[in-house]
Amino acid sequence: MATIFQGLGGGAAAALTNSFDSKKLLSRSTRRSLSERKVSFPVVRSDGSVNLNPGGSNARARRVDQLITNAVAVNLLFSSLKQRLIVLQLPLHRNPGMFASIYRPTCTCNATLDLVHELLLFEALREGLEEEMDRDPHVCVMGEDVGHYGGSYKVTRGLAEKYGDLRVLDTPIAENSFTGMGIGAAMTGLRPIVEGMNMGFLLLAFNQISNNCGMLHYTSGGQFTIPVVIRGPGGVGRQLGAEHSQRLESYFQSIPGIQMVACSTPYNAKGLMKAAIRSENPVILFEHVLLYNLKERIPDEEYICNLEEAEMVRPGEHVTILTYSRMRYHVMQAAKTLVNKGYDPEVIDIRSLKPFDLHMIGNSVKKTHRVLIVEECMRTGGIGASLTAAITENFHDYLDAPIVCLSSQDVPTPYAGTLEEWTVVQPAQIVTAVEQLCQ
Repeated sequence: MATIFQGLGGGAAAALTNSFDSKKLLSRSTRRSLSERKVSFPVVRSDGSVNLNPGGSNARARRVDQLITNAVAVNLLFSSLKQRLIVLQLPLHRNPGMFASIYRPTCTCNATLDLVHELLLFEALREGLEEEMDRDPHVCVMGEDVGHYGGSYKVTRGLAEKYGDLRVLDTPIAENSFTGMGIGAAMTGLRPIVEGMNMGFLLLAFNQISNNCGMLHYTSGGQFTIPVVIRGPGGVGRQLGAEHSQRLESYFQSIPGIQMVACSTPYNAKGLMKAAIRSENPVILFEHVLLYNLKERIPDEEYICNLEEAEMVRPGEHVTILTYSRMRYHVMQAAKTLVNKGYDPEVIDIRSLKPFDLHMIGNSVKKTHRVLIVEECMRTGGIGASLTAAITENFHDYLDAPIVCLSSQDVPTPYAGTLEEWTVVQPAQIVTAVEQLCQ
């Protein structure tokens, strides 16, 4: 099997997938079960009735019309959403499981609390993926152990049984081959989600991602779109060693035609997953290995997140702190200390790593006049370096102090826990940096 996949490129895979009728990807058993949902929480509806089986066919009956996310005209997308959905204002400070001691959120939804349910981040990713597979039979998943094993972090658990082995395809350990197959499948009209068991393994597929995934829409003169999502766990874990602790955001940011987003909460994990699947552009979704067990209440109603929009986590006046992914929680821990010391930091989760939301970032810089960037990416050539350049080019006149960037050290991540911790930015360093910026 591995021999068959070896050497398959985007073009070869496109020819291969021409023989597939996407409607035939659904087995008989799959067709019968498309409306089923396997979830284990009761839902109390606004009329007071209790549905103990929200997995039934009526659980998600209130669907919005099909919305295709256009990565260029995203503002139009959200104007449409506001007209069709209950607008939900999420709390500024969420309660992400192991960080519960930092902030305990209160829901400020316009909808009642009866219209939310609680999920872990990996469950939110799966729910978003499952909803899109229900909605669109062209959506499929491929990767190592994504099928009956359910994925390395159980994001695809139960999907193979529901949708069949062709829509949830287990592949050999051949990242270059199955990534190329996914790109070729996207060229023929499918919407593949390619899972890397670890984002570091996708370095083996770098040629497919850069030369084919990012460029084929341009090099084909617009004849092909590549609506593929590439996702998987990354970041510094707990003693996973150098090869399994890589941050690849900086590797992929320079590829033309690729969008990059990083989820940090169950709410935006689901919303970004759904938006990425609906996008006509190739999207890389970065998930942090230490955030999968964060828990949050998310709406029962369908929603998606803007692929190019940052999130205001905490409004403030004294300094703008830009961060994303796991470092969001290090920043919020530091913010608690800073508030006690009399500082008022504004915290923004940039979420969109490419392109940056310079509208929200610029407005914040014009207000605070000071910028601190906190990232887990490497300092040399990292996201922070690109963000520093963008702010300097666009908002230099509004800065009252040089931009400060706190990044991981340019060393392989050590296996030893104490050394591993030293390579990553800690809350105490953030507090010190803000104090020095605001002097």
